[in-house]
Order: sequence, then structure tokens, then C-alpha cells
Amino acid sequence: MSATTSSPIPPMGVPPQVIIQQPTSAFGRYGKFSLFLLVLAVMSIIALTSSYQSYFSPPGGPQEKYHSLSKKATKKIAIITVAGTIMEGNGFAKEQLDRVREDKDVVAVVLRIDSPGGTVTGSDYLYHHIKELFQERKLPLVVSMGSICASGGYYIAMAVGEQEDSLFAEPTTWTGSIGVVIPHYDFSEMLADYKVKDDSISSHKYKLMGSPTRILSEKERAEERKLFQELVDLSFEGFKEIVRSGRPKFRADEGALDAVATGQIFTADQAVDKGLIDKIGFIEAAIERAAELAGHDPKQLRCVKYDEPPTSLSALLGSRSQGAGVLGANLSTWLNLTAPRAYYLCTWLPSILSNSQP
Repeated sequence: MSATTSSPIPPMGVPPQVIIQQPTSAFGRYGKFSLFLLVLAVMSIIALTSSYQSYFSPPGGPQEKYHSLSKKATKKIAIITVAGTIMEGNGFAKEQLDRVREDKDVVAVVLRIDSPGGTVTGSDYLYHHIKELFQERKLPLVVSMGSICASGGYYIAMAVGEQEDSLFAEPTTWTGSIGVVIPHYDFSEMLADYKVKDDSISSHKYKLMGSPTRILSEKERAEERKLFQELVDLSFEGFKEIVRSGRPKFRADEGALDAVATGQIFTADQAVDKGLIDKIGFIEAAIERAAELAGHDPKQLRCVKYDEPPTSLSALLGSRSQGAGVLGANLSTWLNLTAPRAYYLCTWLPSILSNSQP
């Protein structure tokens, strides 16, 4: 008999396995390439958007942002913001003024002030350039006061001049503080306890006027205070003259001006009663008034504001590279703070404020 060859019989109960190979999808084959193209497209869109925005907002300057009213309108009401302590006038507030001067589509301005004031020079600098802009462009100006519009803040609000119903304050605004202060502190007795003596050499005794470390006789101190008081009085008269130019009521009634020019802070209701402001209302009311003065329907105007440009990496690195002195401040900052300086400022400690510029 011949041997018969038979196939192996699979074990009972184990089903056969069938493997089907799936076809390769187009995304699977080109997935990485597609993802690369997607990322490239997103980056291109971002770049184009940035270029589009920079066309309207030049890089490095104030960045225009929509605030309210019509998004499609060409003609604009611009909100210029003055916020914080005014140390010098050539900061972001001045940049906003320059931006408005170049924008011929701006038909009116709302000056938004939220400031306790600042130096006499810085406040007067902003006041001067605000007046100059509106005389040059013939634009109506309306002031909207924030939480505080005092001293130097009120000083620059007077740029509205004789324009009626142009000073708005919010219900909780504090304003006024019409006055001048030269801060001075006497540390001479404290230094004497530590046997530290001011032995400075100067060309004249008045060169060290205001020094907090010199020991003075009563006669010398009285003489020095008299000289400082003359400076304060002259600056104070200048402040009152600015108020007269912005509030005609006080030109006709000197007693009414003297009653409010005491350095006192007033609430919005008190300010209306005393003639320091025209109306109580939020910024929306000021915007409507600006449109009215410009002779335009608010529905046909776009209201914009300005943001500070983002800080560049080089600026950040540059700020870190500057030498720091005691308590993290550089020497020039401390020397600047020790200089006698007059302030239109609502505070009792102005000489140690930071030098941030609005």
C-alpha cells in the first residue's frame, strides 16, 4: 500500500484568522506635509493681520482700538487718556495728541482724565499742547473725568476753554485740589543722633535751599521758607489764571474762585454746585456731547481710543541692563527726587513718587 499524505487538521474550536490590509489614506501618507502647510497658512494670516493693523496704527506708536458707536464709520471721535501721576508731559499722552493731529478723520476729542496731578511743568506742558492741537485743528474738546481729576489733572481739563457743557464728571469722581505744594522734610535732627553732619560746599547758601539734612537757625529757616513761599504763590497765581480761562464764572466772581482754590477735594455733586464742572455723567455722555459739538450724528461716527504699543524685547533687555542703585532705583532717579520741585498734586508725599509719564 502506498502512503497517503494528508493536510494537518486545525485544532477544533479555533476559528481561522483573516488579515485584511487597509489601504493607505491620503492624509496618512501626506499628514506631516499637510500639517506643515496648515501651520504656514496660520502664520501667514497672522502676519497679514499684523500688517493690516500696522497700516492704521504705525508700529511703535499709540495703537488705535475701537471703543464704541459705529464700527463702519470713517469719521472718528478720539479718546485721549491721561492717567496716573504727571511727572513729565512728553509721555504717552503727548503721543496720543500727535496721533490725533495727524489723523484727519478725527472730528472731535474726549479727553479722559484719571489723575491726581503732578509736577507744575509737566501739567503745564500737556495743557499747552492740548490747547495748541485744538486751536490748530479746530476740534471740539470734551473732558470726561474718571475716579480722580485733581490738581494738575484739573489744570489740563481747563483746556476746554469757554466751550459750554464740556466738563463731565462721573458720580463718584473727586476733583478740585486747586493749589501748589513744594514738599520738604527735615532729617537734620535724626542725622545728628547718628553723628552725621551735612558738610556740603556751595557757591551761596541759597544753592542748598531745601536740603533736608542742613541744620538751620530759626532765622535761616524762616528766610528759606519765605523764598519757597514766593515760588509757591507765583505758581498758584498761574494755576488760578488757567482756571479763569477755563471757567468764565470765576472771572466774574473772584470770591467764588478763592472759595474753591484752597487745595480741597470736592465730590462731583459739590463740584457742580461750585461751578468746577458742568455735568455729571459717564464717558458715554461725554462722547455724545462731543458728537453734538462736531455737528455729526453719533450713529455716523466711530469712537476710538489708543493703547500703548507692546514693549519690545530690546526695550525690556535695555531696562534690565541699566545700573541699579539703592533699593533698585538708578542714581539719576534718586538725584531727581531730591531736587526741590513744585507740584500741582493731590497727595501729601509727592517727592517719592515714581517718574512714570502719562
